[in-house]
Amino acid sequence: MKFTCERSMLLKEIAFAQEIIASKIAGSILSYIGLEAEQDTLHIQATEGLKVNFRTSVPVLVIEAGTASVFGDKFLGILNSIPDGELEFEQANGKTTIRPTFKKINFQLKSMASDEFPELPMPNEEDFFTFPARDIKEMILQTVFAVSDDETRYNMNGVCFEKKDGKLIMAATDGRRLAFIEKTPEGDLPDFPSVIIPPKILHIITKHAGDEGEIAIAVSDQHLFVRFGSYDLSSKLIEGQFPNYQRVIPENQSFVFSVNRMEMIDALKRVSIFAEQKVGRIHIGITSSLVSVYTDESDIGTAKEEIAAQYEGDDVAIALNYHYIEEPLKVMSNNEVSFHFTDPLKALTIKSEPQQSFIHVIMPMQQS
Repeated sequence: MKFTCERSMLLKEIAFAQEIIASKIAGSILSYIGLEAEQDTLHIQATEGLKVNFRTSVPVLVIEAGTASVFGDKFLGILNSIPDGELEFEQANGKTTIRPTFKKINFQLKSMASDEFPELPMPNEEDFFTFPARDIKEMILQTVFAVSDDETRYNMNGVCFEKKDGKLIMAATDGRRLAFIEKTPEGDLPDFPSVIIPPKILHIITKHAGDEGEIAIAVSDQHLFVRFGSYDLSSKLIEGQFPNYQRVIPENQSFVFSVNRMEMIDALKRVSIFAEQKVGRIHIGITSSLVSVYTDESDIGTAKEEIAAQYEGDDVAIALNYHYIEEPLKVMSNNEVSFHFTDPLKALTIKSEPQQSFIHVIMPMQQS
């Protein structure tokens, strides 16, 4: 194998590929990036093994077609160390030589046999459907932070993804909160099974997919396949049954108060300095014109902040984990948010004002 290409063009793709790789052990094939040069195209692939897989192609000048598997960590390090300009790559006798055509530098990376690189799953082309990239990214941002990190509850370790009543739905829960969003497509969606997507591929989509254009998605019984730009990604799905999130969403709630979103975020940031970090409990006291955000009194001290609010009802106080309020508020964009509740010990729902296609449901804590 022998080809030449511009360093800046290749660096971006290898850096992306290296994000996929979980291992940095030189002897493991899962630490390697697969390269195949043919017809003035370089195909690049990387895998995390059972979880996330990556493919892309870039134009290069192929002098001799062939394949190689190179240690990703050192390959990226080499590209980062070389100035921009044309690079020459040559694979021979189990070694990949990398040298700039404009400098007297020569790197040699030992290669592994390409047939040792794991075979990546392939989608059925007819299973793909497209959805606006902006909408998919919003759906991920509104849900992924609520995924449980408790590995004993593996069916909550990802985001539920399904088609229901003609709408595309994502939901995530850790047992104490629920993040839910739905989007209505312009056309019909194909049927696909309800699945649980691991967070890693979702974080990759939000980081690398642009806001314009569309993302192509296909779902099988075991894998999610995603395409955007020149990238093909796939992820092993989490097995199991996602909890019945519909039972958690309150149908009717008697009381509501509205506040400025940024004022609430800032109040939480300041008051939480005195919250016990392991428990994260703060209190929200609601009156007709004010919301008080305050902590339990401790040996260290306490904090309290008042912000303007709109509310009709009896004075009430609700204890909540401040992270569960702060995280959804940070991914909303509207200036005003509303909090809906019936009882201080029953579910509280956070909505954007005017209301949009997502809600966040939080279970209160016991008052101290």
